[in-house]
Amino acid sequence: MDKIKNKTNKAELQMHNALTGHTLRKIFAGGAAALEKNKVYIDSLNVFPVPDGDTGTNMMLTMRSVLRELETCESNDLAAIGEAIARGGLRGARGNSGVIISQIFKGVTTEIRQMKSGAITTKVFANAMDAGARIAYQAVTVPKEGTMLTVIRTMAAEAKSIARKEATFEKFFTEVIKKGEEILAQTPEMLPILKKAGVVDAGGRGLVTIFIGFLNGLTGVESLEEETSASNTTTDTAEGIQPSFEDLGDIEFAYCTEFMITNINKAATTANIDFLREKLLALGDSVICIGDLKLIKVHLHTNAPGAAITEALTLGEIINLKVDNMLQQNREHRESRKIPEKAQGIVAVAAGDGIVGIFKDLGVDYVVKGGQTMNPSADEIARACGRVHAKNIFVFPNNKNILLAARHAQGLVDKNLIVIPTKSINEGIAACISFNAEATPEENTDAFLEAINSVKSGAVTYAVRNTHLGRFDIKEGEVIGLDDKTIIAKGKKVEETTLKLIEKMIDDNSVNITLFFGSDIAEREAYGLQDKLTGKYPKCEVNMVSGGQPVYYYLVSIE
Repeated sequence: MDKIKNKTNKAELQMHNALTGHTLRKIFAGGAAALEKNKVYIDSLNVFPVPDGDTGTNMMLTMRSVLRELETCESNDLAAIGEAIARGGLRGARGNSGVIISQIFKGVTTEIRQMKSGAITTKVFANAMDAGARIAYQAVTVPKEGTMLTVIRTMAAEAKSIARKEATFEKFFTEVIKKGEEILAQTPEMLPILKKAGVVDAGGRGLVTIFIGFLNGLTGVESLEEETSASNTTTDTAEGIQPSFEDLGDIEFAYCTEFMITNINKAATTANIDFLREKLLALGDSVICIGDLKLIKVHLHTNAPGAAITEALTLGEIINLKVDNMLQQNREHRESRKIPEKAQGIVAVAAGDGIVGIFKDLGVDYVVKGGQTMNPSADEIARACGRVHAKNIFVFPNNKNILLAARHAQGLVDKNLIVIPTKSINEGIAACISFNAEATPEENTDAFLEAINSVKSGAVTYAVRNTHLGRFDIKEGEVIGLDDKTIIAKGKKVEETTLKLIEKMIDDNSVNITLFFGSDIAEREAYGLQDKLTGKYPKCEVNMVSGGQPVYYYLVSIE
């Protein structure tokens, strides 16, 4: 749950093995509070099905309706609580996302209302989530993967597995949320419009936020705002970047139309509801037509809201009519996101959560995910630069294999791209440290070049095949140490090879040794090596930093 600033004191938690009607009220109040805190951020991610910037608001208003129904429900009986949640969700559902979340709640509470016992276990809740996912999919006429539907389906499937080993809801919700974050990060790969805008699915983000609120409501932790960081947009973005809405295409259907049909004609049948749904599909998209012969909820995007209403009137009376002009919402959304252009910005290429975090802390505007074995293209670098609101943009490729792509990107954007030839993460960080926002681009360029020339860079990794290089015969899988030119150390163990590498890189003028340990290195192992280096080189300051990078066990910087 590193996506949320959650300051739970685990020692103070009361562990819950079951949910009662009272605790159901608490977790839904927590879900609503989490949406209230984060609706603006969730709105900012909204590009699908149309970029009208209201997903967080619509989900929050739907949750408010649920809370109103819960407030009027005097019983804590599970059947009564479930009925109130389902009714509140349906009556208050706003927008595409709100209607889908109402159907998830309907499925969840349908399962709960069928219970014979007086409390909900994690296994029951997991089954309820599965029912919610199924009903949500059924409600959407043309389901799309990469949306909140994918997120709830994946979370529900994982929930069943988690429930078999986790009896407490604190651990259960924590693991379900973790899975939600994982699948959410993958949504840009499933839905091209998300990848183009540089965001994750807004509805999926809202759904995971609700579950974080469930956990907070259960444990009594106040819901806090999510961090607008790399993990909340796509995996290759950094703090401070605004999603791009400039090249998402035009809105085909201008009016988000919603209403409910009540006092349905006595002669009507469920076949008439299906017929209405078919009629609405011919008028637009994002069609949801759900309910029964007591109450029908309709949502669609159309250019002919009057025709949709006329079709609905053949079944009964219209209430709660709402027609939003999404073209106007889109214009207002774009306008609200405009930020002043600054003189200079920075784009860097990096991999590993720790290293990405360091670049963010140093003021980098955009971090493109990449490095050894995953070189980003010139187009990816150009698109990253296009999202930085600056006249002059410095690009740190941080790998010699990415340098050429970075230079090609200069011809793909209408901005002044200045490529600084950083060949390693260490050089990129050294350059960032020397950045001065008050200096001219020319002065900063000189400072960057001076900084990268003052750093000796090394790396510890493994050989992918048998080879002979210089004086070394290298076997596949053997640990190797490289400086910025060639292999200068090898061994069977990571620590042994790292010590050899540093011994050959260091000289009498060295005063600082910094190591970034990768995803395959345990903290205990890394800090044990730090102690050895401190003892071996008492005149040097030795720093150990969690980089989280793949491929490289250690990245070494000596100054």
